[in-house]
Amino acid sequence: MIRIPQVRVVDEDGSQLGVMPTRQALVMAQERGLDLVEVAPMAAPPVVRFLDFGQYKYELTKREKEAKRKQRAVEFKEVRLTPKIGTGDFDTKLHRAIEFLEDGDRVKVTVRFRGRELTHPDIGRSLLARFGDLVKDHGVIDRTPVLEGKSMFMTLASVHKPRVHEHRIPGTKPDGAVAPDAEGALALDAPGAPALEAEPEPTPSAEPAAEAAPAGE
Repeated sequence: MIRIPQVRVVDEDGSQLGVMPTRQALVMAQERGLDLVEVAPMAAPPVVRFLDFGQYKYELTKREKEAKRKQRAVEFKEVRLTPKIGTGDFDTKLHRAIEFLEDGDRVKVTVRFRGRELTHPDIGRSLLARFGDLVKDHGVIDRTPVLEGKSMFMTLASVHKPRVHEHRIPGTKPDGAVAPDAEGALALDAPGAPALEAEPEPTPSAEPAAEAAPAGE
């Protein structure tokens, strides 16, 4: 229930109807077969809008899913080398690490020793130093080479932002904007919508069109 006596009303097309008694706004919403939704409760007076509340909640959920889809956590990848690695294999591992770093991931570069190779850790240290120097345009060493058991490793941090791999979803535009669907989804941020007060906005509450406020409320 919207208990504030007066509200600032925005209609379903985004036009400002001005400040009016809450009861009058509710009656107008009922006449249009819509709900009276409080979209800026902290404004003075609060801002309400004529909306189909079910469709509005659907749009909010759709946007939240889209935002989560675009988020990408930084992953930890590993590239493994050996003290006797050939030039071709070294270059392949190098290019793979650069791909990881360009995606914004961190990379662990490991040199594995076998048998008597472990008596020459300097070979692994030189190999890692060379590797780090060759990827310096894409990543920086954030943990210097450390020998643990039969392996020596270092970690690289990317200098790139995490890359989001876009996958087109039906009903979206190339830029990721949600297009109106066959049911006429509301474009609540469409051009021409009024600029509302920049106060924090908790989850909107709806005044169902079927429930008229009692007289004198």
